[in-house]
Amino acid sequence: MALFSSFLIVQGISPAEVFSNVYVGGFGSRFSLENSAQRAAPIMLTALCVALTARLGLIVIGAEGALVLGGLAAAVTGVALQPAMTPAGVKAGYLIAGAVTGAAWIGLAGALRHYRGVNETISTLLLTYIAIAILNQLVEGPLRDPASLNKPSTEPLMAENMLGTLGDSSVHWGLGFALIACLLAWLLIQRTSFGFAARMIGGNIRAARLSGIPVGAVLIGACALGGAAAGLAGAIEVGAVHGAANSSLAVGYGFTGILVAFVARQNALAIIFVAVLLGGIEASTGVVQRRMDLPDATMQVFQGILFLCVLASEALQKRLRLPSIRTLNRAS
Repeated sequence: MALFSSFLIVQGISPAEVFSNVYVGGFGSRFSLENSAQRAAPIMLTALCVALTARLGLIVIGAEGALVLGGLAAAVTGVALQPAMTPAGVKAGYLIAGAVTGAAWIGLAGALRHYRGVNETISTLLLTYIAIAILNQLVEGPLRDPASLNKPSTEPLMAENMLGTLGDSSVHWGLGFALIACLLAWLLIQRTSFGFAARMIGGNIRAARLSGIPVGAVLIGACALGGAAAGLAGAIEVGAVHGAANSSLAVGYGFTGILVAFVARQNALAIIFVAVLLGGIEASTGVVQRRMDLPDATMQVFQGILFLCVLASEALQKRLRLPSIRTLNRAS
């Protein structure tokens, strides 16, 4: 916040006024809170994609690609199922399709890492660009709805096949799915043998192999689970917000999820609260832009500074870490 305030002061902008508008736009009213919670749902799921794989020492940054293709698969599946199935069946079908597609996409990066030694950071980044290109090609080509004149989109879902809202709020059921996913991810990592194996691989992969842990299966499985979470985020965006697949799926939720996962230190429960905070910051962008006549990129600068500070703090912590008591005793 101090660095961002300095950035604003140099431009002659009041930091106090900006942060005040951030609070108003993100948390200052029921409408703002619901808007922030709605934006937090896909961020939680894409953050899980990063956090689950980070437990194994992997840096996966391709949640945006899994989200995009998950949304596309959900739209195609939903349209195909809705003439013959009940709304409940259609919803289950397109949510599963989105999760499976995301799992296959990030699972591919895990397989490339395990079998061919391809760096997962580079492969998932490139796979994201490929996923967005596939979306644009299909939406503007063979899957385009002729009625979508101004913005190319797939055929829309019927109203009864859209995900509803929680009670009398404007927050859709995607938030509920995201909260459940975070809880299940925490239980998986902290309370199961799979989670123990993942943590052991992340701590020392050689020791994990010597202990008989199937490193390849756990690695690819963790990537698939993370991809499933991101793919589910895309399906939720289609089923609860857009009603069809189009370029609006690629708005950066996957990249925001990277920041959330690192701030939360890959803790699935902490991701919930950090995602709401970042969702509020994104929700406040319009208020800051309208009230202060600032570009919408202003809050993106804030998020970028936040991410750099998180990375810098990790590096400084390792450099300044003092020797443990056990090490001092051995030395004496």
